[in-house]
Amino acid sequence: MLQCTHFADTSIAVEDADGALVGFISGYIPPSRPDALFVWQVAVDPTCRGQKLAQRMLTALIERCRAEQSIAYIETTITPGNAASEALFSRVYSDLKAPLQKTVLFSRKEHFAGQHDDEVLWRGGPIGQPQA
Repeated sequence: MLQCTHFADTSIAVEDADGALVGFISGYIPPSRPDALFVWQVAVDPTCRGQKLAQRMLTALIERCRAEQSIAYIETTITPGNAASEALFSRVYSDLKAPLQKTVLFSRKEHFAGQHDDEVLWRGGPIGQPQA
């Protein structure tokens, strides 16, 4: 509920025709980078996968934040090998003509004592004009 209230301007939800929640993206504007949208979580109900719902939600959220928040960069963290997230963000960055930089934000060795994979920061931008 806090995500939906504190971060309503930088999150998006989708319901099906019956009112059931089938997709959600939570994000926020990092205080030290007001020109960036950090996408924290992307979730799509299994019954809606394969329909590009995540891509449509993310694109709509970015366009809303560009208009209302003047963002120029899209950031997220992805663990290596998360093919679905890598594909989603690669497509969206490409569509937005946003150059991509990848850096390890949280290291398996330094931050997770070898118990969790690296968290790689994907930073795309500045955002160009989306392709039709």
